[in-house]
Amino acid sequence: MTALALREWEVVCNAGDLVAGSGVCALVRGIQVAIFYLPQLENPVFALDNHDPIGGANVLSRGIVGDLGGELVIASPLYKQHFNLRTGACVERDDVAVPVYRARLEGDEVLIALPT
Repeated sequence: MTALALREWEVVCNAGDLVAGSGVCALVRGIQVAIFYLPQLENPVFALDNHDPIGGANVLSRGIVGDLGGELVIASPLYKQHFNLRTGACVERDDVAVPVYRARLEGDEVLIALPT
């Protein structure tokens, strides 16, 4: 197993810090992470890099959550490209993606796993 494959869970905020159907940003080990909370789902927390690679700014946590063809996406507030919340892939451009991080709720705590 390589060092990149190992992951470590970190508490980044409380569930009360999340906004249903929306995103917040947390700084985790120097990385801006966009965290989205969809309480109607069995696994309601999603995390991806906050950096929009097309717009070049850290804004994805401010995007609009939606559904395109049955896939959960976040629409960047800059140029409106859609990024899949589960895979990070850009819907409009096959050559663009953002890193996705494992996320979970454990009691009242929101945990994120980043590569070590």
